[in-house]
Amino acid sequence: MPQLETDVLVIGAGGAGMYAAVAAAREGARVVLVDKSLVGRGGATIMAQMTVAAAVGEWEPDHWTHHLADTIEAGRGLCNERLAAILCEEAPVRIREMDSWRVGWAREDGRMRAVMAPGHKIPRCVYVDFLNTGPAVAKTLRTQVAQGAGIARVSGLSIADLAVHDGRVAGAVGINLEDGAPVGIAARAVILAAGGLTRLFRRNSASANMGGDAFALALNAGAELIDMEFPQFFPIGHLAPRLVGMDPIMWDPFRYKLGGRLLNGNMEEFIENYGEQDSGVYTAPRDITSYAIVKECEAGRGSPNGGVYLSFEHIPEPELRLAFGPVIDRLAKNGIDLTRRPIEVAPIAHYHMGGIRVDERMETRIAGLYAAGEAVGGANGANRLSGNAIPEAFVFGERAGRFAAERRSEAGAWRSDDDGRAERVVDGAHGSGRNNRAGLGALLRELQALMWDDVGLLRTEEGLSRALDRIRRMRDDDLPALAPARKTRFDHALLDWLDLRASLLAAESVALAALNRRESRGAHQREDFVETDPAYARNQVVTLSTDGALECDWAGIVEASHARAPLEAAE
Repeated sequence: MPQLETDVLVIGAGGAGMYAAVAAAREGARVVLVDKSLVGRGGATIMAQMTVAAAVGEWEPDHWTHHLADTIEAGRGLCNERLAAILCEEAPVRIREMDSWRVGWAREDGRMRAVMAPGHKIPRCVYVDFLNTGPAVAKTLRTQVAQGAGIARVSGLSIADLAVHDGRVAGAVGINLEDGAPVGIAARAVILAAGGLTRLFRRNSASANMGGDAFALALNAGAELIDMEFPQFFPIGHLAPRLVGMDPIMWDPFRYKLGGRLLNGNMEEFIENYGEQDSGVYTAPRDITSYAIVKECEAGRGSPNGGVYLSFEHIPEPELRLAFGPVIDRLAKNGIDLTRRPIEVAPIAHYHMGGIRVDERMETRIAGLYAAGEAVGGANGANRLSGNAIPEAFVFGERAGRFAAERRSEAGAWRSDDDGRAERVVDGAHGSGRNNRAGLGALLRELQALMWDDVGLLRTEEGLSRALDRIRRMRDDDLPALAPARKTRFDHALLDWLDLRASLLAAESVALAALNRRESRGAHQREDFVETDPAYARNQVVTLSTDGALECDWAGIVEASHARAPLEAAE
């Protein structure tokens, strides 16, 4: 069996993973950066066409403490304020570092442009022109990874298990996607940067590898998860007409740049009916906007395809062309003329506020095990502020890499064949059945439908209990029955089985946490507990017991003292 050895193993090579690899390498650590897909071309970052929140203050006076105040307000009382403060304070540093790497932030008169985004009180969100933010960021980080000394890149490797000895991480076992062969990796520190779990929902904006791998690996290693009941639904995901080859969440920056109007089926603006001022400013928070859209549809005031309308018809065509640039022509190829008719939009699973519980060094309770990017829970509370996802990848990725590098002299070498871990991983995923990839696919589709219908934007005890019971039966009965017969090579059914095993564990953690939170708060909306209850102003922690059962407990909010700087104190 192939065996690798390194100082720092980074699992996931999107924005957070690549930044972590760069940071660890420049501290002198040897790094192995692995990804299921191609390094730097999978995950959420490369798909992002949104803006990036950071208090750079180049046009209007701003300060990171004001960004922090907006982040905490959006989080509905559940933010880990220490993590949120780190995110907001270090975001301008990372944005300027990316600028020095020539990422191409949009500029005017030599200064970075910044736009208003939902939940922010001043314009502070930078971007790369014409929906190019994510691809530009990914390309820039790929260049830094390629130029960084000591970074080995391994594409097409799915990590199936972490090795933990005496309370500290020692490495991992992966499966080569090309031939199904196990690969052992000894590491002195491991960073989980494999993203979130939004692929678990039927309607989602996720890449194919956002199935909860990081969360399952963390739980099985003995780490804790936090705030798992809070997936975020992007309110205006594209619904109709058909859009081919373009991101379903592309509309948001144009809505708040140009003033796109959200209209119900009666062609009326409606967000004001749900406690927010939106007309003319178009910056209502995502959780409230998503809730309002669903409620309008429930009341029979939706658009023909089950959403609402987004209209730019009141914007002159020259302004549309200036804002959309070449995107206008791509829309035309899809039969979309924004000057003549609105498009239909509806909520779509987009992000996960919950994740792995870490300290300010991005380290879990397992020594040497770190997390970065969307895999981290706590900083965003019950609702993520628009624009915080990419700076979270930058800031938490850099910190995880820097602190993980400090572990490079601590642990000795470990070989996966020393303790039989690789053999147990492979043997545990095999049964006597056929290599039934169709059956595994059908089970995944059932899980996605179940999560969308019963663990989606509007929840009830009945639906959550039904979902939890079915997910547990999937884990205990259906998945073992679909364990493929052992093959020596090219065992793609094995890979599908391992992916689904991780997804079911992550899905159960969401459903269980949502059932326990008997209130409505942020992205968690209970139809049977519609009010926000001050008694639930606390975080929920999920762990995995030795017998494989998930357990939940409550923890107090981590607060931090931070005085708001005057707006005159621009960066």
